[in-house]
Amino acid sequence: MYSYSDFDAAFVAERNRQFRAQVERRIDGSLTEDEFKPLRLMNGLYLQLHAYMLRVAIPYGTLNSGQMRQLAYIAERWDKGYGHFTTRQNIQYNWPELGDVPDMLDALAEVQMHAIQTSGNTIRNVTADHFAGAAADEIADPRPVSELLRQWSTDHPEFQFLPRKFKIAVTGSPNDRAVTAAHDIGIRIVERDGEIGYQVLVGGGLGRTPMIGKVLADFVPQADLLPFVEATVSVWNLLGRRDNKYKARIKITVHEHGIDEIRRLVQDRFAETKAAFNGADLALYDAIKAQFAAPSFAKRPVSAFERTYNSDPIFRSWADTNLAEHRAAGHVIVQISLKAHGETPGDASAEQMRVMADIAEEFGHDELRISHEQNVILPHVHRDDLPEIHARLKAHGLATANIGKISDIIACPGMDYCALATARSIPIAQEIATRFDDLKNEHEIGDLKIKISGCINACGHHHVGHIGILGLDRAGIENYQITLGGDHTETAALGQRTGPGFPAEEIVPAIERIVDAYLTHREAPEETFLQAFRRLGMDPFKEALYGPQERKANAA
Repeated sequence: MYSYSDFDAAFVAERNRQFRAQVERRIDGSLTEDEFKPLRLMNGLYLQLHAYMLRVAIPYGTLNSGQMRQLAYIAERWDKGYGHFTTRQNIQYNWPELGDVPDMLDALAEVQMHAIQTSGNTIRNVTADHFAGAAADEIADPRPVSELLRQWSTDHPEFQFLPRKFKIAVTGSPNDRAVTAAHDIGIRIVERDGEIGYQVLVGGGLGRTPMIGKVLADFVPQADLLPFVEATVSVWNLLGRRDNKYKARIKITVHEHGIDEIRRLVQDRFAETKAAFNGADLALYDAIKAQFAAPSFAKRPVSAFERTYNSDPIFRSWADTNLAEHRAAGHVIVQISLKAHGETPGDASAEQMRVMADIAEEFGHDELRISHEQNVILPHVHRDDLPEIHARLKAHGLATANIGKISDIIACPGMDYCALATARSIPIAQEIATRFDDLKNEHEIGDLKIKISGCINACGHHHVGHIGILGLDRAGIENYQITLGGDHTETAALGQRTGPGFPAEEIVPAIERIVDAYLTHREAPEETFLQAFRRLGMDPFKEALYGPQERKANAA
């Protein structure tokens, strides 16, 4: 993984020094909150419902054990003993005291981490496939490109005051695990005639106006990617709406001008940026790529794995559910669920962070990943180490066998923390997970992704959930709308709204009726919920939710 250069270390140290002085001025009253706000946002500090919140960048979701241990230390030393992993592969601390934040940032710098550009109208933390460098289906590791984009975008003088925030995601596999179609720019590594290049999408995004990204370029050569991305952001920086923040995202610019006109403008601007770069980024890319060399994978027997798999049904269930195929023989990708039934999705205690760090150091080539689905990944694990790993995870509440199942729910913080939220997300996620755990049927249900947002900003990605839940305020009462058929992968689609929403006490029974309809109508156990919805359409699910009168109303 990437290690800081002397420049990186000096840059972060100076930024932290400046912010420490700004915090001191806020505390002594020299700065008002309005004056302080743009300064704190440049350093990842929000003011939430009850306290400040510090959002820490985990670039493209990659951590080592020392960094994870430092996150645990920070949680215990300056917060309430836990952190919350987010859909942008960040970690958030929800209860810091303002005066402690500079010390938290210095502690992050000790392990080459920071909170720069995790907020504000700038290019945010670049995210990537959480299986990067390990996946069997991977064309190329997306992390070197992601790191190149991170370095280019950090404190970029032209892009510090964009019309709105800007998000980039990169995947190196044809199976898109990075939600590229729902980003301002989505980058997909592709191969053409033996040459590695990039398909570039633009104008994706969720929120109050959800849109799926459109293909801006089918194939951008490696040598052209950075100037092409700069040209794209530059065009939007000039065209983007600044009169209305709700229309300021690039998706609105693409919608208003059309993809053909945006493509023409980008190509014109690209001629200028390419000449300005003059290939200077290629040497930097090569230097970065060298730091992401694959570890040396040992060839060992798998007798301990096979023995435990055949004798222990709990281990077998976990292995069948939480492991993914690795590119190296005898190895797997381990997905650690942070979604134990009834717990807050994405939360990990300091103790759990240390356990995962220890396992990564001992068994996983000292690598961890954070997924956009709010789970933790051990990307490189030998099969014969799995029984020991499972035992340690189980002892600390980290061995829930539910990856991809109905209780593996993405949920934003909602009204428990967020000042923008209009409804709760966390309690709804907990109730759904607990209900289907009680029914003991989530493995029978199979692959089903529920995503919950507590407001129209869609931080819980509800638009692309197989079942999406949006919490809204209706005359002071929480009301939950349901969408069906969303998809965040390479076949990306926005979910369709079912109809009227449900009060909080009725949302879990409503989800149960949807699932019962799926189980009734699926053609075979192998047919997933999404496949069944695409085959059946909305009607049987509407009838399950609202009764036969809904079908009659549609017929009329």
